[in-house]
Amino acid sequence: MSKSYFNYCDCSKSWYYTFMIKEKDTKAVPCILAPAGSKASFLAALAAGADAVYCGLKNFSARMEAKNFTIEELAVLTQLAHKKDVEVYVTLNSLLKPDDLDKAGRVLEELERLVKPDAIIIQDLAFVQLARQTGFSGELHLSTLANVSFSTALKLVRQNPDINRVVIPRELNIDEIKAMASACPQGLDLELFVHGALCYGVSGRCYWSSYFGGKSGLRGRCVQPCRRLYTQNKQTKRFFSCRDLSLDVLVKVLKPISKVRVWKIEGRKKGPHYVFYTVRAYKMLRDCENDPEKKTIAKKTALNLLSQALGRTGTHYNFLPQRPQNPVNTEDQTGSGLLVGKVQGAKQKFYFVPREELLSGDILRLGYEDESWHAINRVGRYVPKRGRFYLKISSGRSPRKGSPVFLKDRREKELEDMLSELEDELVKLKDSKFQSTFNARLPKRLRKKAPVFELNVYRKPCSRNIGQTGLWLSKESLKDLPRSGLPKTFWPRLWWWLPPVIWPDNEKEIEGLIAVALKNGSRNFVLNAPWQMAFFKEKAGKSKVGKGFNLWAGPFCNLTNALSINKMASFGFTGAIVSPELGCKDYLLLPKHSLIPLGIVISGNWPLSISRILSENLKTNKPFISPKGEEAWVRKYGSGFWVYPNWKMDITAKKNELQKAGYNLFVHLIEPIPAEVKLKKRPGLWNWNLGLS
Repeated sequence: MSKSYFNYCDCSKSWYYTFMIKEKDTKAVPCILAPAGSKASFLAALAAGADAVYCGLKNFSARMEAKNFTIEELAVLTQLAHKKDVEVYVTLNSLLKPDDLDKAGRVLEELERLVKPDAIIIQDLAFVQLARQTGFSGELHLSTLANVSFSTALKLVRQNPDINRVVIPRELNIDEIKAMASACPQGLDLELFVHGALCYGVSGRCYWSSYFGGKSGLRGRCVQPCRRLYTQNKQTKRFFSCRDLSLDVLVKVLKPISKVRVWKIEGRKKGPHYVFYTVRAYKMLRDCENDPEKKTIAKKTALNLLSQALGRTGTHYNFLPQRPQNPVNTEDQTGSGLLVGKVQGAKQKFYFVPREELLSGDILRLGYEDESWHAINRVGRYVPKRGRFYLKISSGRSPRKGSPVFLKDRREKELEDMLSELEDELVKLKDSKFQSTFNARLPKRLRKKAPVFELNVYRKPCSRNIGQTGLWLSKESLKDLPRSGLPKTFWPRLWWWLPPVIWPDNEKEIEGLIAVALKNGSRNFVLNAPWQMAFFKEKAGKSKVGKGFNLWAGPFCNLTNALSINKMASFGFTGAIVSPELGCKDYLLLPKHSLIPLGIVISGNWPLSISRILSENLKTNKPFISPKGEEAWVRKYGSGFWVYPNWKMDITAKKNELQKAGYNLFVHLIEPIPAEVKLKKRPGLWNWNLGLS
């Protein structure tokens, strides 16, 4: 690693500089979208030549651990960005609780009056209605947390003209991306992550952090339990900690796909060094194809930049279906930052020998964040490669010998000078004041009384399935049903539950399974993403859901407020099962403004996370243990790996209270338990008393 990027690439004189800052042709090339979690990172994105910047506010962002911005700060930064022809997207991609709606509307109104962002990025469909109510004029982009994961879904998304773009999942391979692009209707664009951190769970389908203490990843407060050490069969490893996504030179395959309008870089918790290096690299990789003479050196330079961006080890993940890479490698160091050495020494005289030279001002992290002794050190002077740097360790803490040392952030003088010039431009811009008094307009409560009933949901049919019964829709359950001994009259009473994640390569299979169920008289379905309603629409767009059909929005739709539930009613759902993440106060408020009957999961095995991958070192159907002694297991269903804790959620004691509040459907999720797993007796109240953070 050279002292800095600026040492081997003279920005003021080289061909590289003139090549990179040439006027962009927005019609011909995809946009490079840069992350910004602080003012310095925002300015670094501008300095690097990003086409657009996305950033969050102090509230309603899926990265609440980033510094983020006040509206006043963002207003001035957006003026500067627009002056340089750079778009600004504001992330409001958090779930909204019932008492968040007024505040979220005021944020939107203030953004419209003071900031004028080009778009907001959302997961909660309540924002669609709030945007209309406040007169927000920017675009609406669906976050990857909204889980638009299969091709047919895009047609349903487009029937909502307020939505202009969809951020598609990181898990897709290039063939699936092409399928999504081919199905993408006119007026809708796609956005794709090309670089940055990978979550173990599918976006919008991870409840791990929330289940272990109310800190919801769907509200930007994830404590990253997937990054921790776990033990199975005496092996203690980071079984769920992923490398970073890095498509690097493979982005050339994306260029011909015109519907993929944006290449997105993850990293709102990263510093300006990371932002500058990654943006420069992907601009070079995007533009070098236009200049064959400089292509080789451009690619080499770009790869060098990415290797020095201070992220984790990179992976292409599933991008190439013929050569998929499992992002979980338990032999890798998956801490954030560049691994530059390992702890040596003893008795408070700890040091390490850097593999790369260190610059004054560099920020080092010793160990992982989940280790009790981990620490941050700042480098005060230049240290040569293979020199010696003595570590500052707090009294009473002793690092484990051989622990990794990561270079977390770097501030080169040249980059600081560039940011300083932009700061000078900022102070010349004026800010303005406006305080919203907006109050959300909520729908009236459903007046018609609906019947109250309970539903047991199973994986496999059996002769004891009587009364109201649900089955997860799969090839196995459809095959086993005729052999279960249940009469044909059982089919019309059965509630089929669609899987929480459907990928482009299995949507035809799901469509076929639905057709079999319909042919046999089934009329009750629980859809676990709003977009699964697309399976019940005619090609012409007319609803096939007629008299006698009963379609409910399932609990994986993550419904947490009256406006998002109202949106389900507009889609044609006859009822909605609310998110199981909420607390008592929020649950009791929801029925007061619901246009459709509401259901709730009151007991059963709820997954911590659903993923498309599994570590080669972890066995399914066998327990693994967390550092705090919590036990869980993984089971494979279809193309997904479901992670379950060894205790059930259980709020059955609250049924009468919930029924009085207005709930009609009470769900019990019944999961087959592996032989080696012993369920633990715990209250299972989840966030009932805690409330959702």
